[in-house]
Amino acid sequence: MSKLSDFRTGEGPLSETQQVWHLYGEGLDRLQQDTTGMPGYGPDEVLARIDACGLCFSDVKVIRQGGAHPRLFNRDLEQEPVILGHEVALTIVGVGANMAGQYAVGQRYVVQAEIYLQGKNLAFGYMLPGGLEQYVTLSDAVLRGDDGCYLIPVAPSTGYAEAALAEPWACVVRAYRDTRRKRLKEGGKAWVIGTPGSEKVTYGLSGMDPASVPGEIVLTNCPAAFAEQIRTTTSITSIKVKTADGGDLAAIAAANAPDGFDEIFVLGADAAAIQTVAPLLAKEGVMTIATESPVEQMVEIDVGRVHYDALQYVATTPGRPLGGYMSPRALKLQPDGLCWICGAGGPMGMMHVQLAIEATDGPRVVVCTDIDTDRLSRIPIRFGEAASRRGCKLVLLNPKELGDQFEAELRKVAPDGFDDVVCLVPVPAIISQCSRFLGKRGVYNIFAGVGRGTMAQMDMGKVMANSARWFGSSGSFIDDLKMTLTLAEKGELSPNMAVAAIGGLEAVQDGLTAVSQSAMPGKIVIYPHIAHLPLTPLPELHERMPEIAAKFGPDDTWTREAEEALLERLL
Repeated sequence: MSKLSDFRTGEGPLSETQQVWHLYGEGLDRLQQDTTGMPGYGPDEVLARIDACGLCFSDVKVIRQGGAHPRLFNRDLEQEPVILGHEVALTIVGVGANMAGQYAVGQRYVVQAEIYLQGKNLAFGYMLPGGLEQYVTLSDAVLRGDDGCYLIPVAPSTGYAEAALAEPWACVVRAYRDTRRKRLKEGGKAWVIGTPGSEKVTYGLSGMDPASVPGEIVLTNCPAAFAEQIRTTTSITSIKVKTADGGDLAAIAAANAPDGFDEIFVLGADAAAIQTVAPLLAKEGVMTIATESPVEQMVEIDVGRVHYDALQYVATTPGRPLGGYMSPRALKLQPDGLCWICGAGGPMGMMHVQLAIEATDGPRVVVCTDIDTDRLSRIPIRFGEAASRRGCKLVLLNPKELGDQFEAELRKVAPDGFDDVVCLVPVPAIISQCSRFLGKRGVYNIFAGVGRGTMAQMDMGKVMANSARWFGSSGSFIDDLKMTLTLAEKGELSPNMAVAAIGGLEAVQDGLTAVSQSAMPGKIVIYPHIAHLPLTPLPELHERMPEIAAKFGPDDTWTREAEEALLERLL
């Protein structure tokens, strides 16, 4: 039996020790490789071998923030270090006595990293030990969490790297699935705010779905006729209607909805009011601006909350109070449309470009922008042929080189704005700039993982005049990962195309340094059971291990065959 065949069975004898990367605090210098005992497992647990782990910029964020990272809940890393790595492929190598009917040695899985147990987020590679080690014990949180089991089966023929990269790919797939709330939150709290100029508004909240009515509506500074309409509309329901007038909107919110309002309706194009009440939205809250007039000024918004708290900003006319909930189009890229991917040269940017180009009903033009010319130049090399086959035009623009001409070049491509804008650059000024280029029914995906409290000047006028939508996308769910694996295993998606470099477990620190510096035009994959392989960009394998490079796909693309040859040689 070959080394690889033996490895695949998962039945070999286990060592008494394993290698682990622990993070003991803020900074790469606090990341340390340790030798520890082999983790044990109880009757209701399983032991898994980490076969491959992708490195992610989210790992870098934890390294930079240490225990203050939001997902670590102020954990003392000195006393309780974290094991990073949430993009993993694993194999079961030990099964607890009570789990024998459910799991078997040799079964392969990927982990849905967004794990909840008893309502608490215990993300894999954050609160739970992750993939930058050789073995991991899987217990209640993973096997019996709030959403059931967070393990997704992997077909035996699927490569280890492509299975591990299904996790970041699922985040990209998730970005185009419309799962946002499309009606008022049942039993929630709604706030209607009148502004100067809205005195003539007389409609109520007619058209409410009887199955989703708020529990309470607070009226502030509303015209008398409007308030009467609200009370008439809600008189046959159990909705509580109350009035709380005054100029201190924050105080009104604190008294009536200390955790934020689920819905906020602003009557009138009042930029100051919109900006004041935006922080008072609850998680997954929706703000509707109801006006016939445009908002002329840019509005400062917490774009981190748009990203992580799933906030929505929509617009409607006074005659259609709930019109903003009726999405003019889905989040899926507009067929035959104009798409701009900002930050396209990075690992996740490349994935968005690939998805846009490979979609059978994708956009007709994809504008790719990046300030790194080398990374930008890789896009036509990697995806040009696929784009030509579908008749999709690729446009490459470097804003750093173009300077003041950059926006003019964007306008040449999309004089009336883009159908889709995807921003992967976590810089407020860039996020703001992107908001100004949305066309009719345009969709803006703030994909960059900017933290809560990141403020950016946003073009609310586009939301109103063009029925544009903003949303933030972060992470994925079980269904997204299942869908991504299915696409990969059917050959409709190629996760391996994202691989830019590989390494053994010893390459973790160099790999994370490269990720922090955006030094690779794609993903770095760590193979924890390979010895003596430093961080190695794929093109370097032509010289170091030509027999493995010979199995690459076009443009030095990683393949299952190359991975098999690597593991056969270095396990």
